[in-house]
Amino acid sequence: MIVIENLKHVYPGGRRQPARTAIHDLSLSVPAGAFCILSGPNGSGKSTLFRILCGLARPSAGRVAIAGHDMASAADEARRVMGVVFQSPAVDKHLAVRENLELHAALYGIRGAELRDRMAEALGWSDLKDRLNDKVETLSGGLARQVELAKCLLTRPQVLLLDEPTTGLDPASRRSFLTVLKRVQKSRGMTVLMTSHVFSEAEDADSVAIMRDGRLLAYDSPAALRARIGQEVLVIQARDAAVLKVGLAATLGLPVARYGDELRVEDLPPAEVPRIVERALTTHRDEILSIAVKQPTLEDVFIHITGKSPAEAQAAGRVEEGALA
Repeated sequence: MIVIENLKHVYPGGRRQPARTAIHDLSLSVPAGAFCILSGPNGSGKSTLFRILCGLARPSAGRVAIAGHDMASAADEARRVMGVVFQSPAVDKHLAVRENLELHAALYGIRGAELRDRMAEALGWSDLKDRLNDKVETLSGGLARQVELAKCLLTRPQVLLLDEPTTGLDPASRRSFLTVLKRVQKSRGMTVLMTSHVFSEAEDADSVAIMRDGRLLAYDSPAALRARIGQEVLVIQARDAAVLKVGLAATLGLPVARYGDELRVEDLPPAEVPRIVERALTTHRDEILSIAVKQPTLEDVFIHITGKSPAEAQAAGRVEEGALA
């Protein structure tokens, strides 16, 4: 349903800065009815890719097709089958929920009995049925996002693109919105591609694409990505990670990876975990600040693939964006 082939995008340089490649030879396909999360830190190229997918920017090279429609030669046909939720709110907060929906429907020529049917359909999954006459500015962040989603669903899209839709939401509102989104996606069989820099949001997706520095580093199901680093991970906070890494590797006879002040031993044999922890503490107790054994998450996958924590990658992305501003 979404096909990206050898995509490249270069921002031209100017007097004060050189040209910058935001996307490097990226290829990706999302099958019909799948829920895909495009994840990565600031500066990874997610937003550039999103703009290209919804037709707001043309790539420097490569091809994008939505539902079989090439975005270069048949952009109008592609747009007719897609709905878009942008990172910045795209509803009028001074209008009521009903007015926002009716205004959007009018742009598509939807009115009368058809409008009533589509509004009932678009709101059936939501928590908005008793708030139709309330102004959007009186709603919680999560409900306001539901208005945006309902607005998109009025046109019955085959493909739904969402750019960081949970930005600014509190944890409860974020969970509520994602639960609703997943339920609607499954019931309608929509193809959904959503960008996010919050790795926990990707745990229930059908597939996850991880980007960094404009490159696609990994693309697979969450389970398959987690399997790359085994069933359990030993995470150690050290007083001096550089020194402890050498001693710990010798003690355990296993590879030890260092990420800042943190050491990790991945792909642990489950039956050996108690013995490994005991040996680490017996030999290096004074050098260890904390020690934990955990099942790997997608954040752990990101650390494994990139050699940086998401926080470190976010900080690097903000520095780069500031330098290019």
